[in-house]
Amino acid sequence: MPDPELPAGPAPGPHRPGSGPGPSAAGRPASRPSDPGRSGTDVVAPPGEAGLTTGAVARRLGVSPTTLRSWDRRYGIGPAARVDGRHRRWSPADVAVLETMCRLTSSGVPPAEAARAARDGGATAAPAEAGAPVKAGTTTAPAAPTTTPAAAPRTRSRAAGTLPLGDVRQECRGLARAAVRLDAPAVEQRLAAAVAEHGLTVAWQEVMVPTLHAVGRKWASSGDRYVEVEHLLSWHVSTVLRRHTPPPESPGADGAGPVLLACVPGEQHTLPLEALNAGLGERGVHTRMFGAAVPADALSAAVRRLGPRAVVLWAQSRSTASLPLARHVQEARWGVKGARRQPLVVLGGPGWAGRAASGMPRPGGLAEALETLSAPPGAHPGTQQR
Repeated sequence: MPDPELPAGPAPGPHRPGSGPGPSAAGRPASRPSDPGRSGTDVVAPPGEAGLTTGAVARRLGVSPTTLRSWDRRYGIGPAARVDGRHRRWSPADVAVLETMCRLTSSGVPPAEAARAARDGGATAAPAEAGAPVKAGTTTAPAAPTTTPAAAPRTRSRAAGTLPLGDVRQECRGLARAAVRLDAPAVEQRLAAAVAEHGLTVAWQEVMVPTLHAVGRKWASSGDRYVEVEHLLSWHVSTVLRRHTPPPESPGADGAGPVLLACVPGEQHTLPLEALNAGLGERGVHTRMFGAAVPADALSAAVRRLGPRAVVLWAQSRSTASLPLARHVQEARWGVKGARRQPLVVLGGPGWAGRAASGMPRPGGLAEALETLSAPPGAHPGTQQR
């Protein structure tokens, strides 16, 4: 089934852009790096020309004031002028540098490298190809995306950060930073770019799922803090998946029913089924999506009414995975005597792990699930005529 373990609860903990380990003592500038047109000391803003306060800039960019101060201290991304020599005031030019910094970190560029590019005026800096980090000062446009998703290079990032991402594609880091900033446009852009570059299956398994996993792990270690990050990310993942889901159609002339997708009773995690629904739609497989926590009686009624070729039951946790329910669905029959049919029951999600279920396949990921459910009707022993 679509890759598996999604976060079982709310959200990730705080991850501020650029909040990973800063430069080493040896590599950290002793004073703020010099910029063109900027002296080594702060400039006192003339009366009437004071810019925005740190709080105002933070609200405008969707980052915390602490992050802005950290960027100033670590990377020299700070205001050139201060009112009366004390209070920070950000000019339009200062804000433009910060906007570039935010854009680059959102795309997965490490903060130190993004800061160098931003200070050097790298407003057009971009990865040479999706997933590749930006080099400071780069001004070339990104290469056209490959038309073959499988040929896309698997650029990895091991840079440290607040979210426990581990060894993942570079796109995951940019997506995580945008989500923690609650930067909805950037989240939407990164998700759409991942699907356009790598295709739906790879984008789900190697970009969306690892980021959702990191959010879930951070939430588990941080209590109930930052639930809003998980909600924002999940919402936009769902939005992108549905955007790539073709409209439902009637089953074909072969008489085979649709693939029925449902979460078992008590199960609220629908994103894996949404990914599967989108993938099956791309392959022209007819589906009926029932979503979260479908009651057992309603599920049985839908099976009798639709006569599905397959039923996918998603269970995120062992507490919701019910083998008696799965067997009950598997035993459903319909049709005239001598040509009766029954559905193929496919078990999806980590809740089914370790459960013996004869005749009910349990795919290990989205790609395998798509292969199983895209096979011609009757190709599996679970779909029979009697």
